[in-house]
Amino acid sequence: MEKDQHIGVWVTSDGYIRHELLPNGRYVEGRGNRKMAYTGFYSIRGKHIEYLDDTGFTADGDFEGNVFYHAGMVLYKESA
Repeated sequence: MEKDQHIGVWVTSDGYIRHELLPNGRYVEGRGNRKMAYTGFYSIRGKHIEYLDDTGFTADGDFEGNVFYHAGMVLYKESA
């Protein structure tokens, strides 16, 4: 159930970075005009997310309500 609340699109306040967390455990990160700059897998435990990019690098982040802290960035849940 925790994972479900995080599924969707998270975006920086300037709209430059977009993380789309898909229900199948995959993600797509867009940067600027590049809609698919990075893709890979994610897993969520509680408020913590771990990424494994298709190129092999890893990253992580934490959720606090409708704010997502990741790699020095702050992203906000996009409304449907």
